[in-house]
Amino acid sequence: MSAHLLAAEATDVGNPVVNVAIFGVFVAVTLVIVLRASRQNKSAADYYAGGRSFTGPQNGTAIAGDYLSAASFLGICGAIAINGYDGFLYSIGFLVAWLVALLLVAELLRNTGKFTMADVLSFRLKQRPVRMAAALATLAVVFFYLLAQMAGAGGLVALLLGVSSTAGQSVVVAVVGALMILYVLVGGMKGTTWVQIIKAVLLIAGAAVMTVWVLAKFGFNLSDLLQGAIDKAGAGGEALIEPGKQYGATGTTKLDFLSLALALVLGTAGLPHVLMRFYTVPSAKEARRSVVWAIWLIGIFYLFTLVLGYGAGALVGPETISAAPGGVNSAAPLLAFALGGEILLGFISAVAFATILAVVAGLTITAAASFAHDIYANVIKRGEVKPDGEVKVARITVVVIGILAILGGIFAQGQNVAFLVALAFAVAASANLPTILYSLFWKRFNTSGALWSMYGGLVSCVVLIAFSPVVSGKVDPVTGASLSMIKNTDIDFAIFPLSNPGIVSIPLAFLLGILGTLLSKEKPHPEKFAEMEVRSLTGAGAEKAVTH
Repeated sequence: MSAHLLAAEATDVGNPVVNVAIFGVFVAVTLVIVLRASRQNKSAADYYAGGRSFTGPQNGTAIAGDYLSAASFLGICGAIAINGYDGFLYSIGFLVAWLVALLLVAELLRNTGKFTMADVLSFRLKQRPVRMAAALATLAVVFFYLLAQMAGAGGLVALLLGVSSTAGQSVVVAVVGALMILYVLVGGMKGTTWVQIIKAVLLIAGAAVMTVWVLAKFGFNLSDLLQGAIDKAGAGGEALIEPGKQYGATGTTKLDFLSLALALVLGTAGLPHVLMRFYTVPSAKEARRSVVWAIWLIGIFYLFTLVLGYGAGALVGPETISAAPGGVNSAAPLLAFALGGEILLGFISAVAFATILAVVAGLTITAAASFAHDIYANVIKRGEVKPDGEVKVARITVVVIGILAILGGIFAQGQNVAFLVALAFAVAASANLPTILYSLFWKRFNTSGALWSMYGGLVSCVVLIAFSPVVSGKVDPVTGASLSMIKNTDIDFAIFPLSNPGIVSIPLAFLLGILGTLLSKEKPHPEKFAEMEVRSLTGAGAEKAVTH
């Protein structure tokens, strides 16, 4: 069957009227919730941290809602359906990463900071240069993460409405961006948190229903499910249950997988929008409870993705998925249609759409807080700014970030969203994690080390991505179509062979932090480290402004 015929069949999925109606109901309900929450936004603490009024279970559910993005639902299901075992490695990496976040940073960051990651990093270092570096790193991570969510939104809605043209998908991306801007402008962190809680419950419940449904189709026998995926894939289908289909062909792809694994496992502990969630709880105990709840919810969901991915491969087929609008990101919606027709498709797609909206809202408020609180209030205004003035700047930043996300999302259409998120993880692990760990645990660490590490990690990671096959030169050997962000197959400046730069940029950032510290003549401040250590371990003074 030709790819064109498969694409034609794939676009005829469900009833666009039903799909749009279910979307509309969800958007209306969540907007009401956001509007109600916005009435309580009276201060910067309300807008950035939800008034620190959420319990551990509530915040843990919201963290799961923030973390289980389009990459987790759309991207991983598609990756497993197409690449089998290698696709499931994304789930493993995303889940194991939470152990790093729990053991190393969650409680300590909550105790030391106030609104943003830069509060922690600048606690015992020079305020202005460190805040500027941390804010720029945060904005870079948010941008790459937003690319993934926007690409997922474009592909999802294009599938549901039968929009196969690039221009049509670009309009969809613009609409998602506009909705995102509205949610964050109105609701702040409190409204965003409630949207994330609702979305997490719906997503996990919807995935559970689909998982049981798929298993029932195969007599609750996982071996039969795997065999069904192998049979549907045709010749060479056995590769779906063996390592190496995507990352085992050459030495370069094996190295690429190592780089990907490093980025996934270390990236979560440096993700600013996840770290910011720890400031919405009133105590360190609730921060710990948040992470435990998040790990359970996220872990259960990633087990579901194994069944959903292979289920999509068995019941829909990799050829149909690849040919659909949205490509590999269409696996979960197409599986829903195969199981329960247009009603289940509409519900699951609305949940996926909610997933994207909730995550982009969380990302956007993180970027806005970082710019307004760190750059505007503490660098430009040197701390002399009224809270309402800071919030106004944050809201203007939301609009700017939204426009940039829309433009970036248009370029990123067709890319696997799980893969795009892995790039954001690489940036987070390179630019943020070394400085966070050194600040918390190394007494001699100083401002020079922080700046070398953050700027070195950020610049090296972004430059390597720019000169990797992600941006140019990668071509499908079967169809000859471009698989990179630049769609012109004649443009090729990919001189770095790996798709994920983590294996180079992350160790480099750790090394630069050491070199910058040891080569600097800056005197250490053991008394500030001692104060930070007491605060991080006990939570004493966690509500006070972090300035010196």
